[in-house]
Amino acid sequence: MTQLLTRLLLSASVAFLAAGASPSAATGFECAAPKEATRLKVKLPNTARAIRRGKELVIVAVGSSSTEGVGASSPGNTYPARLAHELAAYWPSYKIRVVNSGIRGETAGEMLARFEKDVMPHKPHLVIWQTGSNTVLKGGSFNDYAETLRKGVARLKAANTDIILMDPQYAPRVIRQPALRRMVDFMRQTANDLGIGLFQRFAIMRHWIDSGEAKVEDVIARDQLHMNDAG
Repeated sequence: MTQLLTRLLLSASVAFLAAGASPSAATGFECAAPKEATRLKVKLPNTARAIRRGKELVIVAVGSSSTEGVGASSPGNTYPARLAHELAAYWPSYKIRVVNSGIRGETAGEMLARFEKDVMPHKPHLVIWQTGSNTVLKGGSFNDYAETLRKGVARLKAANTDIILMDPQYAPRVIRQPALRRMVDFMRQTANDLGIGLFQRFAIMRHWIDSGEAKVEDVIARDQLHMNDAG
């Protein structure tokens, strides 16, 4: 999963893929997905500008347990840590800092409430906002969720920050929720309407499972919710 996110960031920020294989450890299956699911559809001008000017590239990953790293075997195997490692391998001459601002169990509203404390002080060029799963799992209001996303995106845009939303994971405890399909469609439409990026985690993972490229247990932890190191 992190391999795809890395390549998506590269293509969106500099308009070409850096040569060479991803340095991340083998996961037991090829990390692939349909092109439509791995196209960001927007550029990341602030990210590209930081790279072009030789500044430290700062990325803040804000989210819940998927970002914090529940399901990962160690802090070094959380997706923000692996993203930092892979970007550094592609861009060895640049300084890159990826801040993990994930807190398990949080909804979008709780994340937004700590933007001023946990996100904005880092002055990020890019924020990856992983959200949606806990709203679905907890039966939260879609109207409240929509308003929260709009407020959060407006705050980040006001700070001249590039934005990528990350939608829910394809995990048994998530996909059995009646509101899941609505959430995935809503996040896609919101990203289009607001002109921001969307990392289609749900579609990518569903492709892995439906195509037989991976089994659920290959990428999801025993709790049937969180992604493991391979995911």
